[in-house]
Amino acid sequence: MLKHSDIWRAIDRLAAQNGLSASGLARRAGLDPTTFNKSKRTTGDGKLRWPSTESIAKVLEATSASLGEFVSLIGETSGPGTVQRVPVIGYAQAGSAGYFDDAGYPVGAGWDELLFPSLGDPHAYALEVSGESMEPVYRDGDTVIVSPAAQIRRGDRVVVRTKGGEVMAKQLVRESANKIELMSINRAHPDRSLPRNEVAWMARIVWASQ
Repeated sequence: MLKHSDIWRAIDRLAAQNGLSASGLARRAGLDPTTFNKSKRTTGDGKLRWPSTESIAKVLEATSASLGEFVSLIGETSGPGTVQRVPVIGYAQAGSAGYFDDAGYPVGAGWDELLFPSLGDPHAYALEVSGESMEPVYRDGDTVIVSPAAQIRRGDRVVVRTKGGEVMAKQLVRESANKIELMSINRAHPDRSLPRNEVAWMARIVWASQ
């Protein structure tokens, strides 16, 4: 499972590879110089604070490093086991019959793939966002990674597929024995309340490439 310390270690190693301190790396990426300071890695009450996907994207661009190269810097040691290949499925395709099995895992061959820090879930997959139904959180062309094995809690952003084949990304409001209530991420779109017996599966969004 990806840990808080793994990501911060990778940022420190990326800075060192470029002859920079963590604050120097932030400055080169156009971020506040204190963004990666040790004091910023936890909150005042001791909770872990993760770097944003936006800040990681900016440092990769500033250092001309790929996501795969960044991933190789994660963990106590770099090497096999720190990375997994995640299949990328177009969001429009996600609603088509045959792309998922009954358990909600992608089926078939020929997917595009991306390298990602190991999620501890071999069935994780990525969806390319299409359209504006998830703005402003997710925009057209963004990639979201979905983990069917991840525990889902109220307030999590999830991908849901109905037995009729409709696929939607929403925020889980409430889940009962009979019903799943979902809030639209884009407030211009209606919220949904689905009878549980009409839901094929629901999986949590664990990362987005914003």
